[in-house]
Amino acid sequence: MQAVPGPDEDTEARLRARLAALAQRDGLLDVAYRTLDSPVGPLLLAATEQGLVRVAFGIEGHEAVLEELAGALSPRILAAPARLDPAARELDEYFTGRRRAFDLPLDFRLSKGFRREVLTHLAEIPYGRTESYAQVATASGRPRAVRAAGTACATNPLPLVVPCHRVVRSDGTSGRYRGGEAAKLTLLALESS
Repeated sequence: MQAVPGPDEDTEARLRARLAALAQRDGLLDVAYRTLDSPVGPLLLAATEQGLVRVAFGIEGHEAVLEELAGALSPRILAAPARLDPAARELDEYFTGRRRAFDLPLDFRLSKGFRREVLTHLAEIPYGRTESYAQVATASGRPRAVRAAGTACATNPLPLVVPCHRVVRSDGTSGRYRGGEAAKLTLLALESS
């Protein structure tokens, strides 16, 4: 028995795009995602109707991140790149040095309480500058919560766009980063040039 050939890549892409458009039209697309190649490795971008909800590095395991999003937000997740075109464009501009701040709608529902307060402050740290975890804790209203500020940075669901890479240890060393130390150093170098 001869196997029936599957659709070619162009046909598959058109079918996926049509499925995403129909799901969006019918209100069945709660979380759209796409991937993006970057100088710090492949990134997974995910967005709800409210805005960008997650940026994940390759070392986090994109499939695992999608499973987490399904549990935390909705199982109605679909590769629908069009919703994320503005985010992909702004990230490309950032990596090529043409953008210093992001102008995207953000969905912060994956962070609550003090963690969310920290993320609000992180967005205020200027391009090319750094702050210590202690400075971030103080600016977020809890000067003694240095470890909690570090945890907020480590669990930031929107790294790069909400620039936790700009937070360093008090001694000036880079500290840990969700995308790995090499990614953090790459981003700091990009912004210092």
